[in-house]
Amino acid sequence: MSEPTSAAPSSPSSSLLANLRQELARAVPFSQMQAEHLNLLLAGAAQAYYAPGEVVLEPASGPCQTLLCIRQGSVTGRKGLADSAGPFEYEVGDLFPVGALMAARAVTTTYTANEDTFCLCLPAAQVQRVAALSPPFADFLNRRVMHILELSKQAMQTHFAAQALAEHSMEKALGQLPVKEPLTCPAATPLREALGRMHARRVGSVLVVDPDGALQGILTRHDILGRITLPQLPLDTAIGEVMSAPVASLNADHTLQDAALLMSQRGIRQVPILADGRVISVVSQRDLFGLQRLSLKNLGSGIRAAADVATLQGLAADIRDFARNLLGQGVQARQLTELISHLNDLLTTRLVHLMAAQHRVDLSRACWLTFGSEGRGEQTVATDQDNGLVFASETPDLDRPAWLAFAADVNQALDSCGYPLCKGGVMAGNPACCLSTAEWAARFTQWVERGGPEDLLRASIYFDLRPLCGNPELAAPLQTLVRCEPARVPRFIKQMSDNALRHGPPLNWRGALATQDVQGQAVLDLKLQGTALFVDAARLYALAHGLPALSTRDRLLAAAPVLGVAAAEAEAWVAGFEFLQMLRLQVQLGGRAAVGQDAGKPGDANPNAIDTGKLNDIDRRMLKEAMRMARGLQQRMQLDYSR
Repeated sequence: MSEPTSAAPSSPSSSLLANLRQELARAVPFSQMQAEHLNLLLAGAAQAYYAPGEVVLEPASGPCQTLLCIRQGSVTGRKGLADSAGPFEYEVGDLFPVGALMAARAVTTTYTANEDTFCLCLPAAQVQRVAALSPPFADFLNRRVMHILELSKQAMQTHFAAQALAEHSMEKALGQLPVKEPLTCPAATPLREALGRMHARRVGSVLVVDPDGALQGILTRHDILGRITLPQLPLDTAIGEVMSAPVASLNADHTLQDAALLMSQRGIRQVPILADGRVISVVSQRDLFGLQRLSLKNLGSGIRAAADVATLQGLAADIRDFARNLLGQGVQARQLTELISHLNDLLTTRLVHLMAAQHRVDLSRACWLTFGSEGRGEQTVATDQDNGLVFASETPDLDRPAWLAFAADVNQALDSCGYPLCKGGVMAGNPACCLSTAEWAARFTQWVERGGPEDLLRASIYFDLRPLCGNPELAAPLQTLVRCEPARVPRFIKQMSDNALRHGPPLNWRGALATQDVQGQAVLDLKLQGTALFVDAARLYALAHGLPALSTRDRLLAAAPVLGVAAAEAEAWVAGFEFLQMLRLQVQLGGRAAVGQDAGKPGDANPNAIDTGKLNDIDRRMLKEAMRMARGLQQRMQLDYSR
């Protein structure tokens, strides 16, 4: 028998078709299809061979006409979407390219055979025809289209460190989970309204209930193609006519383990939770296995692969869930804020690149800058935006409008992802924060040499400068200026010191915590009255001595030998700062006595305010000790600069 060679696809023989049916019936989605539907799909099939290194598909191939199923060998996709998270390998049983076929467009990835590879070629027309008849096949295709951005998900799974904790948590009652209000509607609701509400809420299902709240049925995103789109049902059809019923559900006293078992047995992704026969919440696979699914590698890869803002909005929520999981495992404040900042950096970078492509701006001629806590790499979960843009231009007034339009869209996209617009306007979409290198340098120099009180406040944010993405060479002169210029102007350092000493730690004359009474709660702001004291002092010493360090921890440790401070004292400063950071994280992630959480919308609560009256004795002592450390640090500043 001669060796196969690359050629146009050929129709398989009848004996091969019989073998193919047995072969495919062992894999999803073919194993879920009726025999006649599988036979119909194979009736139009052909087979093709690709030699090692041969291109199977590429963007130049034109609109995709064939769905490929690998029978032997493997294929690697590179460039385009796949390359944003690294190459992705397709193995035996994999179907590709689903998204391009369903959209009748060219692929965005180049697919190359890694070895002798045999593929089953399924014509697009036949695929569409079978999808109209076979709900399992249609559902598979629809899910692949909806989740095309998750191409590398399976290859990126990692073992999570706290497996024991995850297993223990599976014994928790469903009623103890945070309530997730499900989207519900009556059975008579037109599909147009139900689907519109699903889209507006960005959820994957809607529950159908009677007037008493009793569960009648469910319609999921994965039902839409097979039950609505392909049958071409009119959108005024009542949802009750296409819903799935009955619906598998559990009571509030069932456990997470019960939910996981039910999902596995029924092949479903979410389970409604009932109390007294009424729907009160819903639990999903994402809730059950979030601890295992959320890893630094997985999140980072997902962010890098995201192709739109909507995907990044979901990933931004995952960052907060990831932080909550790590906090529960005992990860300390420094590592946790560094991880949060790292993931926020990745998300911002992806948004910048997405918007740059939309606006057709050249990022080699600009650099996105981060300021404040993001610049220092110390972001907590509740953080707003502090950013700017530096661009190369000899005529900045002429070039600025295009950069402003781009930057404003990045700011709005960040806001939609849960990073609120800066109330002080420190954002790249503000003309004052969108400048050429020369303009930025002139502004910084003016603040240092002739600045007033307002300029000092600005400097305390802007001088924590870090280039994020784009051309870092444009930011390099600004970093040098910030590191070197303030130390040469004693007046500026003195003003910075006076400004930092305006607010002392919340300790009364007895050394007890000095709190504010807010509706009977003993309230303290952990940021303004806590971490900011350490941040301001660390920045002052870094600027006064030309230290390149950016994070508060690194600045304090670098300043200690310059100031003649013992290492133990510097470590105490760091310990006080990081304890306050940890309390802030616990408040923001719901593990501490936050203030104002029951006073309306979540945004109404101060994410840094804590009710000290609800702290245990040990934490109250540690909080007070941290404030004592802050006071000692301020006393040193006063001796150094206020004489």
